[in-house]
Amino acid sequence: MDLTKINLIHYAIPGFILLILVELIFSAIQKRELYETRDTISSLAMGIGNVITGLVSKSLVLLCFFAAYEFRLFTLGWTWQIWVLGFFAEDFCYYWFHRLSHSIGWFWASHVVHHSSTRYNLSTALRQTWTGNFTGAFVFWIWMPWLGFHPLMVMTLQSISLLYQFWIHTEAVQILPAPVEFIFNTPSHHRVHHGSDLKYLDKNHAGILIIWDRIFGTFKKEEERPTYGLTKNLETNNPVRIAFITWTQLIAKAIRSGSFKKGIGYFIHPPGWSHDGTTKTAAEMKADFNRLNPHSPIH
Repeated sequence: MDLTKINLIHYAIPGFILLILVELIFSAIQKRELYETRDTISSLAMGIGNVITGLVSKSLVLLCFFAAYEFRLFTLGWTWQIWVLGFFAEDFCYYWFHRLSHSIGWFWASHVVHHSSTRYNLSTALRQTWTGNFTGAFVFWIWMPWLGFHPLMVMTLQSISLLYQFWIHTEAVQILPAPVEFIFNTPSHHRVHHGSDLKYLDKNHAGILIIWDRIFGTFKKEEERPTYGLTKNLETNNPVRIAFITWTQLIAKAIRSGSFKKGIGYFIHPPGWSHDGTTKTAAEMKADFNRLNPHSPIH
């Protein structure tokens, strides 16, 4: 099976490039300096690498989905009602995948790539992992084909989600009408997600619908303009280093920890966890802040 025929992202690439050019022109007219040349080149290189690695990794994912589908509980079919149900199911899966990618070192090592830019523009949307599918991110969706959603439907819905998320990576769009902001993930909500400010950390994990964050307590409204990037930035524009530097750091820390149990901790605990307390997780940093500022705590 030719996976490119069901991957809507490939067909959307010319549109991505066109919209990036439009935003570049907007940035120049407004004198906003939304783009920086080396950062943008890195983002585009990461996007190209994601497409190339995806030719293999997404084929493997599709095989796993079909394997699960062989043992399906139901055959749900292709009616519009099943598409609607599948949309909500896929978006729910994405929320939990995304949320746990911020709280489990193993998944963060791939997802960190997307947060590694200190700029926030449409090219940042293309800054994607090369390793995610190879390290098992697809397990968050495997229940869907097992339940009875056809694998091609699942992968199409995943592509629709990624297509939607492209346009929200911009500072050119501010606040949208209240009903839209309440239901959908918007540029304002996603700017919060890309912020490295303590109060913005681990918020707004939505794919298309922000309702999951509202339901599960991870929603944060945009206040002042976020500081984009990581709490400790990677300090490189080399796409190969961006793709693998966190993996090499985790492995090195695990080896130096002195025991198997401590070493595994770097892969199962949240980013920033350390066996000796030399670095801290977002939750630990917030706890420290709240102890010092009991009258203005952050959550």
